[in-house]
Amino acid sequence: MISDMEPMEPRTGWTFVTNHARILALILGDPETRLRDMADTCRITERAAQAIVTDLENAGYLTRERNGRRNHYEVTPGTRFRHPAEGHRTIADLLRLLADLEPAPGTIGSAPRSGARHERAPHG
Repeated sequence: MISDMEPMEPRTGWTFVTNHARILALILGDPETRLRDMADTCRITERAAQAIVTDLENAGYLTRERNGRRNHYEVTPGTRFRHPAEGHRTIADLLRLLADLEPAPGTIGSAPRSGARHERAPHG
């Protein structure tokens, strides 16, 4: 019986958005963002942010190029969600939502006038 059960504490240890998605959105918004800034925004350590960037790079979601003392990141266009339930969709719309970016004509996730959808790399 439900009345004999102890009251359940609310689960507060989860969120709808992972730190992997947050970091990818940060990079889309600022391709030269620093690991320190990623870590601060996500409230994680720099080491954890570095591990996430490495995960994303190894999985093909971004590329990293050294530019002097800074890194320049590029989000790979056309990448899809990893889970089979969403695997037919690209991550562009989610990233734009998380990065709070307005789609510009001809950029990731925007539909050309013909109505067909395609993606191009962001320039910046």
